[in-house]
Amino acid sequence: MTALVGDIGGTNARFALWNGQHVEAVRVLPTADFPSVEAAIRAYLQDIGQPVEALQSVCLACAGPVSGDEFVFTNNHWRLSRQAFCRELGLRDLLLINDFTAMALGMTRLRDGELIEICPGQSEIGRPRLVVGPGTGLGVATLLPLTDGGWRALPGEGGHVCLPVGSAREAALWGCLHAELGHVNAEAVLSGSGLLALYRTSCVLDGKQPRLASPMEVTAAALAGDAYAEAVLEQFCVWLGRIAGDNVLTTGAQGGVYIAGGIVPRFAEFFARSGFSRSLRDKGRMSRYFDNVPVWLVTAEYSGLEGAGVALQQQLESMSY
Repeated sequence: MTALVGDIGGTNARFALWNGQHVEAVRVLPTADFPSVEAAIRAYLQDIGQPVEALQSVCLACAGPVSGDEFVFTNNHWRLSRQAFCRELGLRDLLLINDFTAMALGMTRLRDGELIEICPGQSEIGRPRLVVGPGTGLGVATLLPLTDGGWRALPGEGGHVCLPVGSAREAALWGCLHAELGHVNAEAVLSGSGLLALYRTSCVLDGKQPRLASPMEVTAAALAGDAYAEAVLEQFCVWLGRIAGDNVLTTGAQGGVYIAGGIVPRFAEFFARSGFSRSLRDKGRMSRYFDNVPVWLVTAEYSGLEGAGVALQQQLESMSY
């Protein structure tokens, strides 16, 4: 019988088999290419030569708040009904979890060489750890250590908190964003589309004509030495530090901070020397709170799938008692 795990974001759906507590047969499918998650799963199974009838267990990690039967994906066109999903694929149950619940659990499966130290420190035993990841959106979750040595992931929607303002420049940028968007959340700048929005807003503020048309172009120009693109990417890193620092204070995450997601690893060296660390601890009289908080950049490719597998394994083990 087949256990399937999926990590579904706004742009891509990643699927794999969960076998022997490991993922295998990983495939990445663009969500735009399929009308539904069921259609994408059927295409995945056909590609790897597995019959739909062999499916026994499925865990899907999905971008957005998870509750009830109906799930509407935050950043793509798919909708999902647990009952309809199980009926179509012949399953008794579907384990549906938030994508950053899976990402957080994936941090417990990291291997050597999948972390880059950004801020040195020492994890405080028994304290939570924070996971933050800019991608198609901005994911935030918390890892809680358990007394038996395991971990519990707490889901949340921290990417939709209000974007903090820490300087006159940021206030001016926020004003431009507010005039366009109304409510300005963290994801408005700390995501793929957010990086492009930050670049365009900066151009408006500075009276410049935008010449870069995608987040990839902004990143590439910054890494190639374009001074204006560098300044925009620097502001992105600074704002990420502010959000991460706010969440550390809120959750007490002195166990450490993982920076995950698909964006930041593309400019790891730039990020390591950016103002991220300074803005992380720019909290007035609480700045010393961060003196020993380690920060790591995660370079693992499929942490969300690994975490979905961990969640599925936990469910299967609990059902066996």
